Amino acid sequence: MVEIGSTAITDRASLDRAILEQHFERILAANGPALSRLAASYTNTLSDRDDLLQEIAFAIWQALPRFRGESSERTFAFRIAHNRGITYLTRARAQAGGSIDEEEIAVHDPAPGPESDLAQRQRAGKLRQAVHRLPVAYRQVIMLTLEGLGYKEISEVLGISESNVGVRLSRARQLLHDLLENRK
Repeated sequence: MVEIGSTAITDRASLDRAILEQHFERILAANGPALSRLAASYTNTLSDRDDLLQEIAFAIWQALPRFRGESSERTFAFRIAHNRGITYLTRARAQAGGSIDEEEIAVHDPAPGPESDLAQRQRAGKLRQAVHRLPVAYRQVIMLTLEGLGYKEISEVLGISESNVGVRLSRARQLLHDLLENRK
């Protein structure tokens, strides 16, 4: 008999499931906010973001028993999120007849005071709009970079070379700069 939390577990299958649940909860606790922001970069509304985030969590749960530790848990979770995001975009384009309206994503961002909150939200809104206008290949590297992933992790998540990550990131930064300068 083994105790996990306050529950006594007597059979191997229950023990394996309890360990898997703890692993899953740890991954979501450590990466939940970042996965939510990543999901928001693929969607146009809060409800779509929440739906996509739920799909991502379910996909992580399904894939977790096959996780072999060949990458970090963070890279594992982001790779799944990336795949679900691409699937979401493909499905949304098919339903929209090939095009998607690029609306601003409203993400709550708590800040210290009303003035700084307004200024922060305006800057964040401009950045989100500009990021959303980028081609998906550039949007992906920007979002993963903003989440603190390095070139190696991004290359593993997207399935491209590290040098390609650098090229995409450089082009994405230039496009973002151009988009933000033209909006002033």
